[in-house]
Parts: sequence; C-alpha cells; structure tokens
Amino acid sequence: MNIKIACVGKIKEKYYMDMMHMYQTVITKRHSLKICQVEDEKIPGNASEAVRKQILMLEGERLLHRISKTDYVIALCIDGRQLSTEEIRDLCQKARADGYQTLTFVIGGSLGLSPEVIKRADYRLSISDMTFPHQLMRVMLMEQLQAL
Repeated sequence: MNIKIACVGKIKEKYYMDMMHMYQTVITKRHSLKICQVEDEKIPGNASEAVRKQILMLEGERLLHRISKTDYVIALCIDGRQLSTEEIRDLCQKARADGYQTLTFVIGGSLGLSPEVIKRADYRLSISDMTFPHQLMRVMLMEQLQAL
C-alpha cells in the first residue's frame, strides 16, 4: 500500500524528527511512505478573520497540489469521526479493497484545513477532542500507521 502524508509546515524539533524516523522505519517495512510538506503561512498576531481565511486558502491550495485525483484522502480535522486503531486499519483496508492505490492523510497547519481540502476528503478523521500541535499530530498519526 502507498501511504502519503500531506502536511503544512516543517518540523524543526529534533525529538519529533527522531520519533517520526523511528515510525517511518517500521512503516516502510510493509508500505511505501511519502511525506509531502508544504510551506506554511505566517499568521500575524492580530490577524482578522479575512486574513485567516486567506491563509487557509493558500495552504489548502498547496495541499491540494500534493493530492492525486486517484488518492483516497483522509483529512485530520476537529469535526471528523474518532476511530480506534483497529477501525483506522479497517478503513484503510476497505479503501484498498475498493481499488485505491494511495491513501493520503492530510494534516493542516495552525488554523486547520481549508473548506476545499475538507471537501476533497473521502473521510474526515479526528484523533481526539483535545487540541495538539500539528507537528505532534504527524508523530501521532505515524504511530497509528505502523499498525496497518
């Protein structure tokens, strides 16, 4: 199975990078894994709602350019459905049985995902009701993907 993670921003913290490398080593023993990072926009401290929407749109366009029309897209978003590890595995296996070659997981930046990216998603997944930094979310997602 081909797995792609399309995400906003780069991880700078070494401890996150080390954890991701550890999970990547496990995942790539069974699957192809590609991480596609797109540039994040700087958010001004007093950003208006219009500026925030513009930032979401720009980051969303960059993410959509990393998603193929034939990918099964799972967007990580607050209003998604929470699944157990086993249910995530079942969702991925069903997508593969339905003929999808690539599963693309999409992680937004600090402001989340644009409506266009959410609309493109085949499934909306929430990891938790709690809020986490998007860098940590990549590590958490990869921890779940090693179970596939």
